[in-house]
Amino acid sequence: MTAIKKVLVANRGEIALRIFRSLKEAGIATVAVFSEADRLSPHVRFADEAICIGPPTASASYLKSQIIINAALRTGAQAIHPGYGFLSENADFARQVTNAGLIFIGPSPESIEIMGSKLEAKRAAANFGVPLVPGTSEPISNPDHAERIATEIGFPVLIKASAGGGGKGMRLVEHASDFQMQLERAKSEAMSAFGDDSVFIEKFVKGPRHIEFQVLGDQHGNIVHLFERECSIQRRHQKVIEEAPSSILSESLRNEMGAAAVNAARSCGYFNAGTVEFILDENNHYYFLEMNTRLQVEHPVTEMVTGVDLVKLQIEIAEGKKLPFRQEDLTLKGHAIEARIYAEDPENQFLPDIGKLSIYRTPQGPGIRVDDGFQEGMEVPYHYDPLLAKLITYASDRQQAIERMIRALDEYQVVGVKTTIPFCRFAVDHQAFRSGNFDTAFIQKYFKPGEPSVNLSETELKLVAAIGASLRSSLMANPVTETTSEPEVNPWRTNRLNG
Repeated sequence: MTAIKKVLVANRGEIALRIFRSLKEAGIATVAVFSEADRLSPHVRFADEAICIGPPTASASYLKSQIIINAALRTGAQAIHPGYGFLSENADFARQVTNAGLIFIGPSPESIEIMGSKLEAKRAAANFGVPLVPGTSEPISNPDHAERIATEIGFPVLIKASAGGGGKGMRLVEHASDFQMQLERAKSEAMSAFGDDSVFIEKFVKGPRHIEFQVLGDQHGNIVHLFERECSIQRRHQKVIEEAPSSILSESLRNEMGAAAVNAARSCGYFNAGTVEFILDENNHYYFLEMNTRLQVEHPVTEMVTGVDLVKLQIEIAEGKKLPFRQEDLTLKGHAIEARIYAEDPENQFLPDIGKLSIYRTPQGPGIRVDDGFQEGMEVPYHYDPLLAKLITYASDRQQAIERMIRALDEYQVVGVKTTIPFCRFAVDHQAFRSGNFDTAFIQKYFKPGEPSVNLSETELKLVAAIGASLRSSLMANPVTETTSEPEVNPWRTNRLNG
């Protein structure tokens, strides 16, 4: 076993801060990396040391693997934690890290490669008896043959990129007459996003729920699951609201799906933290979707209902320690909900809305956790994902967690950019969400841009208008000025790394 004493986090924003906090509690020194756009970001100030790795664009900074590895070597870091996004699921990066004599706080490069290809992942999972959605097991090469297969499966079908996720390179085809056009579009999107135009076909599951299981494995062959997260409320195939546990799973189905998740992890020799994603149909039949070989954005809800610090365990697993518990030691307690606060305009197809946070105040109180990477007065950079924060509420039961989330969303104040706060407020207070009777088509079914998210009386509407007018007048009279001076000197070092 190797005691890790210093870690570089190859990421930015809220996830970098989240990881730093667990590292600090463990007495481990921290190194931040940042692009020129993030020079004044909180994650830079929070770390013991910080190194600039390049210009604002991710391709010139956070995706520069050798520069990041050089930063770790230069600062004496023993390990690199990739967070999520950027290089977190890049097998070549994980291999370069270990080849440089450093510890990669994540799974093996081989596991990342297997689960990074949806087709390889399906084959591996199938070998361990994990249920799969009916479809092709090999990339499509002949368009006419592909159309015959789709016809045999039965429309509607999904065409999906083999090499990626996030909805890129994925097309729903409802009629045979549209198949060839959608196939070409899917292949083009896949090549543009992932450099690989391989696609495959799956049966489209009607009324699906997106259920995922958190898994943890050590380097001694022990693997457990930490129960499920419900992630069905999505826009552009990406999650907006998550909760744990799911309101729909029975105890027996939870145990069955959890065992399948563990088997999926075993199928690729997995260790460290990962997530096995399933879709659940209207008849409670579940099918393996994919495995994310990293820490998930929504990991806090699992931490809240299990009392487990997933980042702390990631570090211990990377050190070679065994898991401190067995499956039977883990229990669910209470209910947690996460709302992702994006700088996006729900009224305009959730398109990013970038600007300065002239007012940014987070909710507080019992059962509230905010993981963010912004402060009042900061600019939201257009170079990266527009996630401002993750708002998590926890309570003894689902109903109380919902009420707490509504209160927290009402308390959240953001001025300067449009956010998903109004949509999240609408969603968690909607009858479909409250009843638990919803699926991944929630937005298409229920969210109508332009309609108020809550029912206000005429008096309340006048009050809101008056407050808005007063706020605008106040901002015009006392505009937030941008400082051009460097931040006050603090006890960390900021270095410039060239190469």
